[in-house]
Amino acid sequence: MGNKKATILIVEDEDAIRLTLRDYLQGKGYTVLVSSDGVGAIKHLLDHGIDVIVSDYRMDILGGDYWIKFLSTYCKDKIIFITSGFLQPNFPIPYEVLYKPYDYAELESMIAHALSKRTSNG
Repeated sequence: MGNKKATILIVEDEDAIRLTLRDYLQGKGYTVLVSSDGVGAIKHLLDHGIDVIVSDYRMDILGGDYWIKFLSTYCKDKIIFITSGFLQPNFPIPYEVLYKPYDYAELESMIAHALSKRTSNG
């Protein structure tokens, strides 16, 4: 990625996960923005250049299937990871899914790999 680290948007309604993951990724050199729901996430997407989205699947405000549909329609240029403690097995998620509890180091490795693939592809 050269000198610039990616900007990551964390969309997570659990405060503990959202804030500790933010701190972890900031410690790895990323710029990190956070939102507790899909509506706040859309505001960040409109106001900032986001490279990666790490989003919970189930949230009270704009979560679940409609959030996945939104991401699929309007965020095609983003690298997206979905996290979930419980996922509907019959709904196809077109993104890599991490099940809670997940390892932050593993997630960061997946982000770095996806970013390096994107950089090498163009």
